[in-house]
Amino acid sequence: MAEPTLRVLYEDNHCIAVAKPAGIPTTHFQGREETLDRQVKAYLKERYAKPGNVFLGIVHRLDKAVSGVVLFAKTSKGASRLAEQFRQGSVEKVYWAVVEGVFEPSVGTLEDWLRKDEARRRVVISPPHSAGARQAVLHFQRRGCHDGLTWLEIRPQTGRTHQIRVQLAHRGHPIYGDARYGSIHTFDGSIALHARSLTFLHPIRYEPVTLTAEPPEAWRRFRKLGIRVPP
Repeated sequence: MAEPTLRVLYEDNHCIAVAKPAGIPTTHFQGREETLDRQVKAYLKERYAKPGNVFLGIVHRLDKAVSGVVLFAKTSKGASRLAEQFRQGSVEKVYWAVVEGVFEPSVGTLEDWLRKDEARRRVVISPPHSAGARQAVLHFQRRGCHDGLTWLEIRPQTGRTHQIRVQLAHRGHPIYGDARYGSIHTFDGSIALHARSLTFLHPIRYEPVTLTAEPPEAWRRFRKLGIRVPP
């Protein structure tokens, strides 16, 4: 199978952003599995005929099953400054999710405490301030509803592992295709969670930059919710 074409959303001397397909890990640890960072390094090496290793700073990640905007740094200074913005929570992140059921109310905030359950390899809701638990806050707005599914726009205030997936599933509305957290549907080996946009301060110019990624082709099945996927 041919490798998917890398979709570059933004690039300058200090950073590069691409549209991550669902089903590919953001970064590699061991092994030869194809990953997004390896694709970006190969692109930079070829485009600029760089000898030796190519520097690429990892400043945030998306789950393997999630699509959307991923930002990398091309310099160590850029990596340090961008990573600090993510740590401080000053990067504005917007996600689109399609969940099972009719989500009520139409707008609001979800607040929970999450803990990693290593034995079950998942994240669970815990009592506030319990050992190992961290606070998770997100804001949501309902964008569409049809045939037992709801399209939500989500703005996470915190960046916890599996936060959106767990907080929605806990309320009886798992993300479409997310079998780990209770979905009864399948979605081409991925889940209907898409990192729609990122807004951050440029690491050198300190000007706000907003980057947007269109949802993948598979999202065409949700057109009756009002979601449009460009050709």
